[in-house]
Amino acid sequence: MNASAPALADAPTRRADATVIGLIGLAHGTSHFFHLLLPPLFPFFIREFGLDYSELGLLVTLFFVISGVGQALSGFLVDRVGARPVLFAALACFAAAALAAASAHGWAGLALAEALAGLGNAPFHPADFTILNKRVSPQRLGHAFSIHGVTGNLGWAAAPIFLLGIGSLSGSWRVAYLCAALVPLGVLALLVAHRGAVDDRRGQWAHERPGAARPAAAEHPLAFLRLPSVWLCFSFFFFSTAALAAIQSFAGPALARLYQLPTGLTAYVVTGFMLLSALGMVAGGFLVARVERLEKTIAAALTASAALLLLVASGALSALAAGVVVALAGAGIGLAGPSRDMLIKRAAPPGATGRVYGTVYSGLDTGFATAAPIFGSLMDHGLNHAVFSGAALALLMGVAAAGVVGLRLRWRAWAAA
Repeated sequence: MNASAPALADAPTRRADATVIGLIGLAHGTSHFFHLLLPPLFPFFIREFGLDYSELGLLVTLFFVISGVGQALSGFLVDRVGARPVLFAALACFAAAALAAASAHGWAGLALAEALAGLGNAPFHPADFTILNKRVSPQRLGHAFSIHGVTGNLGWAAAPIFLLGIGSLSGSWRVAYLCAALVPLGVLALLVAHRGAVDDRRGQWAHERPGAARPAAAEHPLAFLRLPSVWLCFSFFFFSTAALAAIQSFAGPALARLYQLPTGLTAYVVTGFMLLSALGMVAGGFLVARVERLEKTIAAALTASAALLLLVASGALSALAAGVVVALAGAGIGLAGPSRDMLIKRAAPPGATGRVYGTVYSGLDTGFATAAPIFGSLMDHGLNHAVFSGAALALLMGVAAAGVVGLRLRWRAWAAA
């Protein structure tokens, strides 16, 4: 009976943690859903508005430029006014973006929709991670980061099915966007109903817990920008996201050209990549709680993925094997995700988590915005293998950045001892 007492005492905390993780995961999945607000329906816009892929590609760049700049700035807003109201406003922006898309009559209308979606996406990482770090118990924080990453992948997977499915059933892409507006509104209603669970005014940072060291004096809000670890984490995000963008956008056509893999199968390759990445994130959540040297997990996982992509780039595989190997590379990228998020948490100074996550995660948007034209140009020049070798190189650059962050954190711990 005594043995079960701690488990019983922990039950309310476990339920509270699960509620917070579930709500934030659902919101995060919504943000990734809106990453793909327009791309699945590009063929409809080409037919109806006479646009070409270059013009449509500019819309994607617009999204990530606004999101990237806004993400760095919104971290300061989160630290000043709190994560919860910012998160609510972001979901409202997504609803406005879907309505703007539904009423668009040309490139300008679609640009407005993408701009609103980018604005809504901007605060998600600083807001999400502020709430998770403050409201989830330390022993379950690794799992929280894992679920957070998994729901993002599921949001990516759901958007094309949702938009194309409703568009096909209704015979109108405008109806698909009207229905898409209901997604963030429903999530917003759920978060408002459970607003106490995502209230970051409650709960404590690790450095605020009894007996924990406190900062000697208040620092300037921009002081964290002097920390090399912040910019190393930014570069890690930039490189790892550039690799992800290459696979998401160009792995299908590159496999079709390099290995003559049928177009119908290339779609399953990218889907498999994302699903295995999600499974890797689940496994990575368990590793975070058991591994002290997070950079070692990141290095092993991303190096394995890079090796698989280099194998595909060599052209030495059969068509089917190449597709399977590309999908398997997603598992390593996913496995590194929770360790990546925890590494950033350790690098963040007390009280600046929103600002640090906002700055660091803007590397994600920068990576997406930069990689698309670069890898697209490689494809235009017939360098199909460079999609995979370039993605592998980007992953290895990310490994190097994470390794230096780990070294700096160990040095800081040694100096403080």
